[in-house]
Order: sequence, then C-alpha cells, then structure tokens
Amino acid sequence: MESGRDEREPAEERSRGEKLKEFAHEKTPKKLQNPTDLQVRFRTGFVYVAGSILCVLISEWTTLALLVATAGITAGEFYYMLRSDAKLPNEMLGIVAAMLYPVSVFFLGLNGALFVSLALLLALIVWYVFWMRARVPDVGVSFFGAAYCGMLLSGIIVVRQALPAPWGGVLVLGIFLSVWANDSFAYLVGSKFGKHKLAPRTSPKKSWEGFLAGLAGSAVFWCLMSFVPGVTMSIPQALVFGLISGLMGVLGDLAESRIKRNSGFKDSGTIMPGHGGLLDRCDSLFLVAVTSAILLVGGGCIPYGI
Repeated sequence: MESGRDEREPAEERSRGEKLKEFAHEKTPKKLQNPTDLQVRFRTGFVYVAGSILCVLISEWTTLALLVATAGITAGEFYYMLRSDAKLPNEMLGIVAAMLYPVSVFFLGLNGALFVSLALLLALIVWYVFWMRARVPDVGVSFFGAAYCGMLLSGIIVVRQALPAPWGGVLVLGIFLSVWANDSFAYLVGSKFGKHKLAPRTSPKKSWEGFLAGLAGSAVFWCLMSFVPGVTMSIPQALVFGLISGLMGVLGDLAESRIKRNSGFKDSGTIMPGHGGLLDRCDSLFLVAVTSAILLVGGGCIPYGI
C-alpha cells in the first residue's frame, strides 16, 4: 500500500507542476509566450545592463559585490572550458582567488593584489607537490584563470575609489558604457557593412569595418568621461585613451574567442539566455578595466595613492 501511495505522489506532483506551468503560460501576454531569440537576448541584456548600472552607481560596496560575483562566475566558466581542453586546474583555489582580488584591492589597495597573487602561487605550489596528477600547465592555467577573471577586473575598484561619491560611480559607468558602445557599434556596423575579416581564424564574424566603428564608439564615451567632476583629462587625451581602451576591449574579446575555439565551445556557459555565459559578456571588460585604471592614474587624470 505504501509503495502505491509513493508512486501516486510523484505523479500528483508532476500533475500540479504541469497545471501551474499551463496557468502561468495562459496568464502571460501572447506576444511574450513564445519569445524570439532577439527578444530573449534583449531581455537578458537589459537585466544585465540595468543591474550593473545600479550596482556601480549606488555605492562602493555594491560595486564590490558586483565585481566579486562577476569574478567568481566567470572564473568558474573559464575553468569549465579548460577542463574540456585536457587541463586539470584547481578550480576551488582559482575561483576563491579570483573573488579575493577585488576584495583585497578594495581594502588594501594595489598591495592587496600582490598579497593574493603570492598566496595563490604558494597554495598552487603546495597543491602541485602533493597531488601527483597535477602538471605544471595545470598550475599555470589555475593561476591565469584567477588573474584573468579577478585581478584585471580589480582596476574598476581603483577607479571607483579615486573620486568621491557619486562621481567615482559615474566614471566607472563611463568605462562600462565605452565597452558596451565598442561592442554595439562593432556589431551593428560589422553586420551591415563588414566585408574585410579582422581575425578569420579566431573570430570569423568580426570585420575591420566593425572594429573601426567600435573604436569610434569607445572614443566618444571617453570624451564624455572628461567632463566628470574630479577628472583632469583633455579631449585629445580622452580620444587617445578611448582608442587604447577600445583596442584592449577587442583584444580581450579575441582572447576569449581563442580560448573557446581551443576548447571546442561556442559559449562559455548558459547563465545568460541569448548571450551564453557571463564570460562572453565580460571578456572585453577585463582588459579595459585594468587599462583604464593605468591610463587614468598614470596620466594624472584622477588622484590615487599607489
């Protein structure tokens, strides 16, 4: 008798679940019931952009939370792809270190990144010595993943803390917008007018026409960033910095495309429907983040005690 009741309960649960799905589907507006790929892509992108903007503008703490979450998720996607390429990275150490990079820079400045790097290297050496299956390339991949997804992203913390509220957040938002403009301009112009391939073996869809349009979009937002209170940056300087930042964004995009191609992946993950993984959305941001910090601090555009 009990076994019969146990068999009925899952069937009843499935029935209730199906009824709930049907009810939700009926209550959903018809134009949203069967969304197209473009609609799914737009909605996911909207949530990502809106969430990023809010976190960046609210406070330094929400910015830190955004970067820590981004570093952890993207590092996990990175190691997942590399495992398919016959690598055996230490995912736990790598993900933890990636998340600690922004935290350490937030509290200790640039010295914090050095401390995390040394601690990670020491931990990986111990792991390599006592785990016989580990190889030197596995140690390198473990360290690279943490630095790539966490240390580079920490440049945003440097920029965010350099100016008082709300202008630090506005400046970081300008960096984000320059990255998104680079990607959007390159996609729109490249898809319509692109005829000359930029890197056919690494990313066949990218064109020189889109590449130049993306640089122009990046330069425009860097010029706007020169008007943020507390920023000392001339328009010619902003144009140069915008072009350099745009170049770094393209390089970061191509680097992630190369990683995916070598590992046999189309997308780094499935966390963002219509876009793939979070790493697919942030690949340009990594190099732009650290490059922006170097340009703004090194160029004397923002105050920051190294």
